[in-house]
Amino acid sequence: MAPGEQTEIVDNLEQSRQEFMASVEGLTEWQAKVRPDAERWSVLDCVEHVVSVEERLLGLLEGAEKLDTPRIDKAKEAGLTARMPDRSTRAKAPDAVLPSGRFQTLAEALHQFAAARTRSIQFAEDRCDNLYHLTCAHPRFGPMNGVEFLIVIAGHCRRHAAQIRETRAALGES
Repeated sequence: MAPGEQTEIVDNLEQSRQEFMASVEGLTEWQAKVRPDAERWSVLDCVEHVVSVEERLLGLLEGAEKLDTPRIDKAKEAGLTARMPDRSTRAKAPDAVLPSGRFQTLAEALHQFAAARTRSIQFAEDRCDNLYHLTCAHPRFGPMNGVEFLIVIAGHCRRHAAQIRETRAALGES
């Protein structure tokens, strides 16, 4: 992988972390637990879901098979980069990553998010030379390489940062 590509991947993960953290900035613990209606998630629910998905996807990636030949698909990367944060199409989360009350406070959930994202960035930095050689199956998108997985992790985070902003707006929070 070229140094510029490695920088792009790490920057994407870091920027999505910053966007996610900005989406929750200034919320009280009480505000984080309020649901706009019975069918929508609270901010705390969103954070829990993001943490669960990132931990799960990184676990898959850490156990990925290594191919002899890299599999590079720039069109798929561009498609994932555009599609993942797009909230115009609703997606149903798998049962395994639905919010379950895993965290009692927003602070606790954000601490775990920070730890998971640090692991993801460290993985990207440590494995940059063979991210295109890694392969494993994503539950929704099928076989993907390491770069594509990291794009999904960052995009998923952005998607839920947007959901948190929508939730705050619905509750009259800025």
